[in-house]
Amino acid sequence: MTGFISRTLSRLASVDQEAGELKQDAEKAGCAPIATQNMRSQVAIHGVLRSVTLRPVGGVSALEAELYDGSARVTLIWLGRRKIEGIVPGRQLTAHGRMGIRNGERVLYNPRYELGA
Repeated sequence: MTGFISRTLSRLASVDQEAGELKQDAEKAGCAPIATQNMRSQVAIHGVLRSVTLRPVGGVSALEAELYDGSARVTLIWLGRRKIEGIVPGRQLTAHGRMGIRNGERVLYNPRYELGA
């Protein structure tokens, strides 16, 4: 049982460290944390893409990507797109657009973006 507890604590510490590093990266990129952004406002956010999926929205194909910055996550949605070169899990990205909400989750539709290294 002790091994399980120490592995769990080690994973939690690793997650906290990753979140802290992501917050610092967003700050260096000149972006405020996702968690502090107001709905319906123009935002510039920076984080890492956790997942990328293709899913129809209202009968139109849409590429969705989850962006996480250590404070919160937001779903980036490009309508009418099946694939965008460079939009892959693990990639850092800065997105610009209007923060919205869909089904209680933060979203940005058709954001402008800059890929990180």
